[in-house]
Amino acid sequence: MWCSCARPADERTPAVQRRSQTAVLAAASLLLAAGCSSGGAQPHSGGSSSAPAKSPGASAGAPSPSATPSSTAPPAKGSVKVTGTLTTGLKSPWGVAVLPGGDLLVASRDTGKIVRVAADCGKTTELGSVPGVDPGGEGGLLGIAVSSTFGADHQVYAYFTTASDNRIARMIYDEKRPPGNQLGAPDTIFKGIPKGQIHNGGRIAFGPDKMLYAGTGETGDTGLAQDKNSPAGKILRMTPDGEPAHGNPEADSVVYDYGHRNVQGLAWDSDKRLWASEFGQDTWDELNLIEPGKNYGWPKVEGKAKDTAAGAGFVDPVEQWKPADASPSGIAYAKGSIWMASLRGERLWRIALDGTKPVAAPQAFLKGTYGRLRTVVAADDGALWLVTSNTDGRGEPRKGDDRILRLEVS
Repeated sequence: MWCSCARPADERTPAVQRRSQTAVLAAASLLLAAGCSSGGAQPHSGGSSSAPAKSPGASAGAPSPSATPSSTAPPAKGSVKVTGTLTTGLKSPWGVAVLPGGDLLVASRDTGKIVRVAADCGKTTELGSVPGVDPGGEGGLLGIAVSSTFGADHQVYAYFTTASDNRIARMIYDEKRPPGNQLGAPDTIFKGIPKGQIHNGGRIAFGPDKMLYAGTGETGDTGLAQDKNSPAGKILRMTPDGEPAHGNPEADSVVYDYGHRNVQGLAWDSDKRLWASEFGQDTWDELNLIEPGKNYGWPKVEGKAKDTAAGAGFVDPVEQWKPADASPSGIAYAKGSIWMASLRGERLWRIALDGTKPVAAPQAFLKGTYGRLRTVVAADDGALWLVTSNTDGRGEPRKGDDRILRLEVS
């Protein structure tokens, strides 16, 4: 085990919960801190609703979506149980990456620091700061990912805002060095992504094909989303060295698809299909099934519009929400469903899937219970880690914010 700790966790949960739930969650947090085992918190249920055949993909591990239903679709109604608080006191957490063995790396948007959180007991250790991070507005240290070959190369990738652009760099993580000095010098693999006070995108992840994917925003300059020569308002697909990946729609370009306003979440389902969450403007937030080379419509359309004259040639989202109910950030895939963290909506959405089609209307959990929700990550055992975002300047921090919660889901 990487650590042995008896770290006191903040056991106070929001006042909107019943006292009995608060007491049980407090016990769960203490169990996680002292013995690193999950407690038995009462389930929080929202309940509000608002071997498939595969076609050849653009490349191995990046298949084009198939609409064939699954033989084992999840139930229409799921459940969420908060089983404990892993850690508290995080400042502006944004990106999260899971290390081999289950520990978490967490990026702080506003401080530029990366910390390691032990999955068994919540002990935090600072790796160091990413040089060149220039926080401001929605920019700063955003997404992080660990190399697909981390065991051999110990590379940590970061997407961050500088004084001139957004870029992606990688650093060697040496945990044998003193805390705060465990990150090597950054090696920039891709730069020149436009930056802005808003819509910097930032989510990065390695796909099943071992290529690096990055979601970007259009920085408020809406025309960039339709400009294939700009990396803004896109999903990018590149090699670990930052080169265009084999099988991309255009051989000399990292652009995988286009027509996005602000991509915030990336996740793959069990059949290696890529899903992405996206901030809308005033009308609709979106969950999209991503296909290489396709146009997702922004700024010409927002939400579902295929059956209208304006929507011709664009891909409709699989689901859509009013911004007040969502304003989505990170997503994860677990138990046959996409789980979507929501900022303004302050809830966790479950979208149960049968192949590429929803089984039922989306189901909401934890509405208002923990405030703004930034990132959700699947653990190896099928549970979820959920990260709050109340210290980002737009939330209302409570004692102990920000925190990481452990969820049992179905």
